[in-house]
Amino acid sequence: MSAPPPPPPATARNALVVIAVVVTGAAAHWMGGIIAPLLLAIFLSIMVDGLSRAILSRAPNLPPRAATSTAIVASTLLVVFSVVVVATNAEGFIATLARDQPKLDILLAQAAARLGPHTPKSVAQLLGRLDPMQYAPAVAQALQNFGSAAVLVLLYLGFLLASRHAFERKTVRLFGTREARHEALNVFLRVRDSIERYLWIQTVTGLVIAVGSFFVMMVVGLDHAFFWAFLVFILNYVPILGAVAGIGLPALFALLQFGDYGHALEVLGGTFAIAFVVGNIFLPRMQGNSLNMDPLIVMLSLAFWGAIWGLPGMFLSTPLTVLSMVILAQFRGSRWIAILLSGDGDPLGASTEKDVVGG
Repeated sequence: MSAPPPPPPATARNALVVIAVVVTGAAAHWMGGIIAPLLLAIFLSIMVDGLSRAILSRAPNLPPRAATSTAIVASTLLVVFSVVVVATNAEGFIATLARDQPKLDILLAQAAARLGPHTPKSVAQLLGRLDPMQYAPAVAQALQNFGSAAVLVLLYLGFLLASRHAFERKTVRLFGTREARHEALNVFLRVRDSIERYLWIQTVTGLVIAVGSFFVMMVVGLDHAFFWAFLVFILNYVPILGAVAGIGLPALFALLQFGDYGHALEVLGGTFAIAFVVGNIFLPRMQGNSLNMDPLIVMLSLAFWGAIWGLPGMFLSTPLTVLSMVILAQFRGSRWIAILLSGDGDPLGASTEKDVVGG
C-alpha cells in the first residue's frame, strides 16, 4: 500500500487561502443584489430568534410558537415604526430646508467672500452649478434598488422563518457523526451569540446616545429633534462613520437653522460629549472581550464590505467579520487569518489545538 502524498507546504496553503478570499470577495460583489438581502434577512432572523428566546426566559410557560409569533410581530412593528418616522418627518424636513434657504444664502455669501469669487453665493447658483437633473436617473435607480432590496429581505426572512424547523434534520444528515454535529453546533452557537451580543450592545448604546442627543437638541431648540435622534440611533449600527455622521449632521442642520456658529457648536459639543462618554466608558464595560476584534480590523472591514455592498455592507461589516473570524479559526490552514482579525490573538477564546480542524 502506497504512502499518502505529503501535505502541501504552508506557503502554498496560505496562498490558496488568500486567493480564495479574493475570489470570494469578487463573487460577493458580483452577486451583491442577491447575497446582501439574504444576509440582512439572516441577521434579522437571528434578532427574531434572540427576542423569542428572551421572551421565553421571562415567560417559560409560554408556548415556543407563541413566543416566536410575538417576536415576529414586535420586529414588524419596529420596522413599521421606523418607516412611519421617516415618512412623517420627510415632508416637514424638506419644508424646513426651503424655509431656511435665505439663511443658507447668507452663509454661502460669507463663504464666497472668504474663498473667492468663483464660490457660489446662493442656493440658486449652487444648484445651477450642480445641475441636479443629471443626478435624477441615479436617484431614481437608487430608490428602485432600495425598494427591490427591501422586498427581497422580507421574502428571504419569511422563507427562513418558515424553514427553520427543517434545519435540525438537515444538520443530522449533513454531519454523520455525533462529534461532527457537536462541533458544528458549537460553531453555530459561538457565531450566533457573538452576533446577538453585538446587536444588543449596539442597540443599547445607540439608544442611550440617541436619548442624550435628543435632550441636547431640545435644549438648543433644533427643529425635528426626534427625527435627528432617530437618525443617530440608526447610524450607530454603522461602525465609526455612523458616529461621525450622527454628530456632524445635526450640527450642520443647526448651522442652517440658526445661521450662526454658536448654536451649531452647542449641538456639536453636546452630541460629541455624549457619544464620547458612551463609547469610552459604558461601551468597553458592556463589550468586554465579546467581539475580540482589533479596532484596525473594524475600520478595514467597514471599508471592505462598504466597497463590496455599499451601505448594507457597512451595516453588516462587523457581524460578517465576526462570522468570518469564527469560521476561519476552525481550520489550521486559515487560522492565521482569524488570529490577525482577533483583538488578542485568540479568536476561539481560550481555545486549544484540538478544537481546530486539520487541513
